[in-house]
Amino acid sequence: MNEDKTSVFANGLLWFGAGISIAEILTGMLLAPLGMVKGAAAIIIGHCIGGIVMYYAGLIGGRTGRNAMETVELSFGNKGALLFAGLNVIQLIGWTAVMIASAAAAANTIIDIGTAGWTIVIGLLIAGWVVLGLKNLGKVNIVVIAALLILTFILSTIVFHGNGTPLLGDSLSFGSAVELAAAMPLSWLPLISDYTRTAERPQKATAMSCGAYFVASCWMFFIGMGAALFTGQDDIAAIMLQAGLGFAGIVVVLLSTVTTTFLDVFSAGVSSRNIIGGVSEKTLALLACVCGVILAIFAQAEQFQDFLYFIGSVFAPMTAILLADYFILKKDNSSQSCNWENVILWGMGVVLYRFFLHVDTPLGNTFPVVIIMMMVSIFVQKIFHSFS
Repeated sequence: MNEDKTSVFANGLLWFGAGISIAEILTGMLLAPLGMVKGAAAIIIGHCIGGIVMYYAGLIGGRTGRNAMETVELSFGNKGALLFAGLNVIQLIGWTAVMIASAAAAANTIIDIGTAGWTIVIGLLIAGWVVLGLKNLGKVNIVVIAALLILTFILSTIVFHGNGTPLLGDSLSFGSAVELAAAMPLSWLPLISDYTRTAERPQKATAMSCGAYFVASCWMFFIGMGAALFTGQDDIAAIMLQAGLGFAGIVVVLLSTVTTTFLDVFSAGVSSRNIIGGVSEKTLALLACVCGVILAIFAQAEQFQDFLYFIGSVFAPMTAILLADYFILKKDNSSQSCNWENVILWGMGVVLYRFFLHVDTPLGNTFPVVIIMMMVSIFVQKIFHSFS
């Protein structure tokens, strides 16, 4: 990929835009049963947990110049990493479908042209972002993020001045709320290095990326939770419509979806190229966009909680092993075909994550799984090498 180096500011803009999305708002609504104080604590703690892991994952790409799935080779070998590249493509196309379907449903509430029509419109806009590429998005992102900032401030004012009956929904434990909040930054683990790899100053750019995402994503969670608590509604598009934000509401829905989902389809192209090769990342990204659009027509946008947990179960243990190998053990297995030892450890981590889904801890299940898997990985390596 022959992209110019990206600045700290450009990386911050990119990831601030990623944090402003309908998906974050919808997830924030799920936290309403906790109330504002506990819900706010869960949002911040969860984003801190996910954000710290996200930072170190992105830093590896920034320091090595490798894309996200190439960094995985450091732990799992050049062929072993293909497993995660394939899983990453699947989850990124899935995310693309979920994001487009959510946005199309919201947009259709404001202006009814049919969800299929909005799905195609959103898909075309995302494709336009892909064609522009990272190099040419800088100036466009400044305008887009400025518009989103203004409109998000307006939306926040509308939500937090609502006087409806609180919509509390199903009960939710504090640990589950923390996990839902952590799952959002965690969902970016398999792709953040696709963008930090081109940073002029990797450490600062990675910190800016994660910090900007933290602020934007927490803000969206608060809007979602506030909508449920203060307006008594679970449809953010209906709230915008009632407030007279017709055209402005459409702009919020479209731009927020494009700035977030562009990263999904672009990284799907990057990961696909690791598997296929010989085809440009942009071409593969456009193909992923088309697949996402087709899938979005059949997806149920309201039910993606299990999808978030699936992402966590696959990529949290993978990242834990990678962090242990890179930062603590100083290992590089990229010359190997497949490091089966780490693949087996990862499989154990997936089982551990699924087990923790049924254990209610104050810090959710991502944090203990990452810590346990890092410790197990270090222990196994020390024992293995002591006998080798």
